[in-house]
Amino acid sequence: MVKRKTKFMCQECGYESAKWMGKCPGCNAWNKMVEEVEVTGTKRKGAFVHSDSSAILSKPEPITSIETMSEPRIYTDLNELNRVLGGGVVKGSLVLIGGDPGIGKSTLLLQVSAQLAHKGNSVLYISGEESLRQTKLRADRLGVMSENLLVYAETNLEEISRTIESTNPGFVIIDSIQTVFHPEVTSAPGSVSQVRECTAELMRIGKTKGIAIFIVGHVTKEGSIAGPRILEHMVDTVLYFEGERHHTYRILRAVKNRFGSTNEMGIFEMKELGLVEVANPSEIFLEERSQGAAGSTVVASMEGTRPILVEIQALISPTSFGNPRRMATGIDHNRVPLLMAVLEKRVGMLLANQDAYLKVAGGVKLDEPAIDLAIAVSIASSFRDKPTKATDCIIGEVGLTGEVRRVSRIEQRVQEAAKLGFERVILPANNLGGWSAPEGIELVGVSSVSQALKAALGG
Repeated sequence: MVKRKTKFMCQECGYESAKWMGKCPGCNAWNKMVEEVEVTGTKRKGAFVHSDSSAILSKPEPITSIETMSEPRIYTDLNELNRVLGGGVVKGSLVLIGGDPGIGKSTLLLQVSAQLAHKGNSVLYISGEESLRQTKLRADRLGVMSENLLVYAETNLEEISRTIESTNPGFVIIDSIQTVFHPEVTSAPGSVSQVRECTAELMRIGKTKGIAIFIVGHVTKEGSIAGPRILEHMVDTVLYFEGERHHTYRILRAVKNRFGSTNEMGIFEMKELGLVEVANPSEIFLEERSQGAAGSTVVASMEGTRPILVEIQALISPTSFGNPRRMATGIDHNRVPLLMAVLEKRVGMLLANQDAYLKVAGGVKLDEPAIDLAIAVSIASSFRDKPTKATDCIIGEVGLTGEVRRVSRIEQRVQEAAKLGFERVILPANNLGGWSAPEGIELVGVSSVSQALKAALGG
């Protein structure tokens, strides 16, 4: 049975009393006694309440009378991570990082732990999957050495809570939440109830003590965070660490962030000494582009607040089967037959008997509508066997009636294209007004797919 006990505590000196007093006997301060509720007991349905849990009673207030302040942030040496988090690590925040096995989640967090420790912050790295010696071997490989970085191998949540109480760190890393268990929950570690209750307890610790906690989460075969869906609702930030195992580049995406923009993206390169941030990813994605190859176009896509130039490749060939194949990597495969239907109906291309294979070079995944026109031009370029100009960048959304619709953040996209040496940008005509293009770049406004194909391929 859960019991609640009311007490009064002085905000200045911490003096406790069973009744309210106007003047604190401990420090003689007036009107500093605040009512608190102490909850005692072992277990209640849906949550665990410990004897040291306390909550200050609050009352409803008008939203206009609530004072706000900017959240102080702690910066790491990885600017890519800082941007994805919204400008740095917020104290008291709960951050969930998910990704495939071996993608580099532990490597990233160990590097971040070392950087925070070198800045004078106390960091507690809790490993539930590796021993202390294994963690030390990875730290030696990454060159991680700091007295402020504490390493602890434990999976019992009660022991973890006691260690956090005794060491009082500024940052805590949990690797991973699926290995941590609460002794009062009868199910196995990694189960729905264990993950939910352990995360709730860690959230209580982080919020009450102002500790930033990073939690590593396993993913399922479909790529989503394993465990209950409530796990992503409880945390403040959800990050996905993506990348192909056979490539050295890794992408960190924010799909939820209470302290910054969502859909931000940071790009890293995995090297022998750890992860290194990629300052200009557009150059990386375009460095191996073939010159004069049909079916290749470049599009300026927005990932959060950052424009990135990537190459879209298309291969159109006559089918050998009754039903032509439609395959896509890096973009929604449902978008390919839709745009092919627009080209067939509005432009007159006979694509019903053609196989279509599309790919976004570099392993990037694009999902914004501004890449529609580049996909359509790639398909037409491969079908007609006419290459686009290597200095052209194509931007625009395509409607079902064949029109090219305006896109957002056109200035940033064009500036990124000009920075990388592109000489011409084909874009929606409705995006031309109200701003000026950088020097040395030509803007070609189009209002339909037919006009875009004439500008990009000629004829």
